[in-house]
Amino acid sequence: MNLQQIVAQKHQSPGGEMLLVRNTDILSTMVRIPIVVIGLVLVALSTPIQQSFGSSRTLDFTIYPDGSTHVFYELDVDPLKLEIMVELFGEMIENITITDEDGFLLSNEINHNSVVIETFGASHISIDYDTQDLVSKTGKIWAFAIDAPVQYSLLTPKDSVIVEMGNFPLSMQVDNQQSHLTFPPGQTNISYYISTLASAQSVQPIQEDSTTGNSLILYIGGIAAVAIAAAIIIIKRKSSRIEPSVTIQKDEQPKPQSLDPEAIFKVKQDLREDDKEIINFISENGGKAYESELRKKFLQPRTTMWRAVKRLERQGIVEIEKKDLQNIVKLTSKLEDPDE
Repeated sequence: MNLQQIVAQKHQSPGGEMLLVRNTDILSTMVRIPIVVIGLVLVALSTPIQQSFGSSRTLDFTIYPDGSTHVFYELDVDPLKLEIMVELFGEMIENITITDEDGFLLSNEINHNSVVIETFGASHISIDYDTQDLVSKTGKIWAFAIDAPVQYSLLTPKDSVIVEMGNFPLSMQVDNQQSHLTFPPGQTNISYYISTLASAQSVQPIQEDSTTGNSLILYIGGIAAVAIAAAIIIIKRKSSRIEPSVTIQKDEQPKPQSLDPEAIFKVKQDLREDDKEIINFISENGGKAYESELRKKFLQPRTTMWRAVKRLERQGIVEIEKKDLQNIVKLTSKLEDPDE
């Protein structure tokens, strides 16, 4: 009994009449099912590969006068992924720091010009690092070359003069003798040199008319010497009267001293290592520091450092004061033990 007779027997009508089934229908059904299954498998496999690269949000390059480059990279990633691979710009990677949206450090492994990051459910990551591979020098001319997959910004060194650009920037601003440019995705080559014209101009007026300048300096110096001598005499006469009262004021109103870092670490034993470094730096700086100084010291973007400072403030370790549109971070003079 062949295959067609078996199928026909299983599809008989209630009256006993046999229904005829063609071989072509059976074969077409058997062929379609594996094709559909294979297609579904390919779609399922391709989806995580596409999402593993994330989507870029911010890409910034800052060139320093010594030719090194600081790279700041922000990415939106899939929180369902356990790890993500990101291509880096350059192979000599230094001072790399990778954090999530809450400012927590993420584990990573660098392999040449790429890094594998354990995201642990993060939806946004920030990457900071330095590299020596993006800028070269020939004579007095420096050359910056990059092939970026997304739009990016570039900040050149102070007193730098651009002499050649491979393509036109989307925007360009000059602030504090530094050029801030925005470029579209793609290959970019920029050549520049560091100008010394400003310093030469500032020295040149002093060399002109040296005879008149010397006589004027002597005249002003004589008046200044007389004024300083008179001021010293007046201060000595008043110091004997003022000094006792000043001493009493210091005794009556002593300035509160900031906490020693070791005392803080003893009470707050679960502090992160990067938070401990911030506390040590503030303590060595006299117990207070501008937030901008912290960003320069630890090469952190504004949002990441602000999260770290606010985290220390919530734990009662630092206080934040506003002065001239800047934040001053101070170590507190008293730290309460959470066990009390």
